[in-house]
Amino acid sequence: MNKTHFLLLLLSCLFVSCFKNDKHPEPVSGKTNTISVIIDDQLWYGEVGDSVRNKFASPVLGLTQEEPLFTINQYPAKLLEGFVTDSRSIIVIKKGTIDKFEIKHNPHSLPHNTFRIYAKSVDDIICSIELNSAEMIKMIRDAEIQKIQEDNSKSLLHPTIIKNKFHIDLQIPSGYEYMLHKKNFIWLKKEIISGSTSLLIYQVPLKKLKRGSNVVEDIVKMRDSVGRYIKGRETNTQMITGEAYAPYFLVTELNGKKTFETKGTWELKNDFMTGPFINYAIIDEAYNRILVIEGFCYSPSDEERDLMLDLEAIIKSVKVDKR
Repeated sequence: MNKTHFLLLLLSCLFVSCFKNDKHPEPVSGKTNTISVIIDDQLWYGEVGDSVRNKFASPVLGLTQEEPLFTINQYPAKLLEGFVTDSRSIIVIKKGTIDKFEIKHNPHSLPHNTFRIYAKSVDDIICSIELNSAEMIKMIRDAEIQKIQEDNSKSLLHPTIIKNKFHIDLQIPSGYEYMLHKKNFIWLKKEIISGSTSLLIYQVPLKKLKRGSNVVEDIVKMRDSVGRYIKGRETNTQMITGEAYAPYFLVTELNGKKTFETKGTWELKNDFMTGPFINYAIIDEAYNRILVIEGFCYSPSDEERDLMLDLEAIIKSVKVDKR
């Protein structure tokens, strides 16, 4: 091959490569639960920064150790926003001539969410953070869960067993294995470097939740009743709900159905193993049942926050078959 032919071939390859890159750019995925805050150092190390940290780095509920809601990376405002592409969510905070709160949402490229808070004074900025932080946190968490679900969908556990038993679709990544399979109960587990993550799926009659009763107590009784299936190496070491702190409770909705969300810690009775759990009890009147899907992890030497978000994303993918 002479030099002319070689150069032509090289240019053709470069042209095709550039064309492909222009048409299908590879997005940067970013780290889970990480946000970028673009703000001047003077504001960041003052009351405004304290307000941001109080809202977006507050401790996550239900973990066995203190971890922030989000990991925050701060950049000075002089840095162009376009260069900060390693986060799915960006918060821009500036003092200006107008008061303005703006959200830009783009699910197809990074950042997915850009929040702009402009105000004339420090007090006005703090007020805007106070007013809008709940909406911002929900959008950021939704983006994180969506990304996890998209990643999970690339390689899923075969759904037949769960679908036939519980009449649901649940996107469980293929790393999970069946540990126990009973009539109305399934335990799946995934081994990780720092320990393991688990999913429990079970159902009980709808009448188990009686009107006027303490729902949290009823849910604790339900999860402790199936805890006998989860045991340590020694005898009489079944899993129970942690007794040191009361679980966190919230009424929410999954797949259009009223759902009780409970977060807390579990422990092995007469043993030293412990960890966080998140439990969703779905009121499914069509099948006259309470469908319970729970995730819990054991990670004594590592962080638990992101592991629990992975489990939450799996659970929130549930779709109940119509009857």
